Amino acid sequence: MNAPFFKFEYFNFDVSLILAFIIGIGFGFALERGGFGNARILAAQFYFSNMRVLKVMFTAIVTAMLGIYFLSVIGFMDLSLVYVSDTYILPQALGGFILGLGFIIGGYCPGTSLVSAATGRLDGILFVGGVIAGIFVFGEMFPLIENFYYSTNMGSLTLAQYFDLSYGLVVFFVVLMALGAFAAAEWAEKKFADKNPENSL
Repeated sequence: MNAPFFKFEYFNFDVSLILAFIIGIGFGFALERGGFGNARILAAQFYFSNMRVLKVMFTAIVTAMLGIYFLSVIGFMDLSLVYVSDTYILPQALGGFILGLGFIIGGYCPGTSLVSAATGRLDGILFVGGVIAGIFVFGEMFPLIENFYYSTNMGSLTLAQYFDLSYGLVVFFVVLMALGAFAAAEWAEKKFADKNPENSL
């Protein structure tokens, strides 16, 4: 086994932060070049008229998943050492719902808002301000919601563990789901092309 590199101490914590910074800049650049710093392109996802977000992000997820899985198959990566955060099903579901509402209303998620702000877009800058304000409000409210925040802890859980399936079978099902999602996205773009917010530019 050779990976994950950090767990095998090929570099220390300080170096990991530098690497994360470099990777973060690269990720942000890729998002901007993909058009994800434009709220109209992102909002078009919810009108089913431009499914670029689903296509790009699902492709990235499946590529990473396949890479990690096959690296484990050939013995290069130890999957048991890959960090998986604990699942708190109810608070995380509520948090995802709130984030989704913000995405629909504002046209950005936290990451894409930073990309937009970095390119000087006013709506992105305002959205980042809202994110910072939300963090402050959450921090002030945390003592009141702490019990809920840590409720329904299911531990460090993966789909393979939850459904008692092999990792390879889960990977296969996710790839099938991705292919189905891509086909549905192509159909939706043709069906709802006239509802694209970009057409109002």
